[in-house]
Amino acid sequence: MRKIYPLLFALLIINCKTPPKPAEVKIIEPKFEVISIYIIQADLVVTEFEAVIKIENPNDFAVDLSSIKYELFGNNLFWADGSANNVLHIPANCSNETHFRFSMNFINMSRRLLDDIIAMRRVNYRFKGQAEVKPDIPKVHAFNVDFDCFGFSEVKKKATD
Repeated sequence: MRKIYPLLFALLIINCKTPPKPAEVKIIEPKFEVISIYIIQADLVVTEFEAVIKIENPNDFAVDLSSIKYELFGNNLFWADGSANNVLHIPANCSNETHFRFSMNFINMSRRLLDDIIAMRRVNYRFKGQAEVKPDIPKVHAFNVDFDCFGFSEVKKKATD
């Protein structure tokens, strides 16, 4: 009977050990960039556009953009805003592109921006907002990312399919 107690005591100690902590996952926020702005349809007052946005995932795991809210500025003037859900899946260490359509009412816009668009010149853009990112890792919750990118983009006429 005395021999059983040390064995029982050893089993209790082994079973009571603190479980190892899971490795901490370092998450790097995705990077956003406007690749191009296309004119879809130009009418007398309102023109339809499409912005192509590249989103880079620098992580060693895939992420999903669950939702996005954005504002787009051209030549430092408000151009459009919008939101979308179930936007995009981006594999690990890759980038992917998504498209956003918006309208421009020339009555409400600056003449300088209008001239640049008509001439299909490069437009100084700013694309900012917030996206919900869901890492493709078990037990890691979605988180919000604020983005604010700017640069120059060509304005092009989109080829018809």
